Amino acid sequence: MKSYMQIIGLAFLLPLFVAMSGCTLKVAAPEKPITINLNVKIEHEVRVKVEKDLENLFESEDDLF
Repeated sequence: MKSYMQIIGLAFLLPLFVAMSGCTLKVAAPEKPITINLNVKIEHEVRVKVEKDLENLFESEDDLF
């Protein structure tokens, strides 16, 4: 009886091992370096600050133009 259970267990595990042996996992670095572009946010922040400064200047100096 014990050998019969071992044969059944092997019958279920053997296809699993065969399927797992076909899988390979590769870990490799990408060909191109990863770049993060943060310039967009910085330019936007600078533009907003300059626009606010210009608005304050125009409001305080009415006879500028």
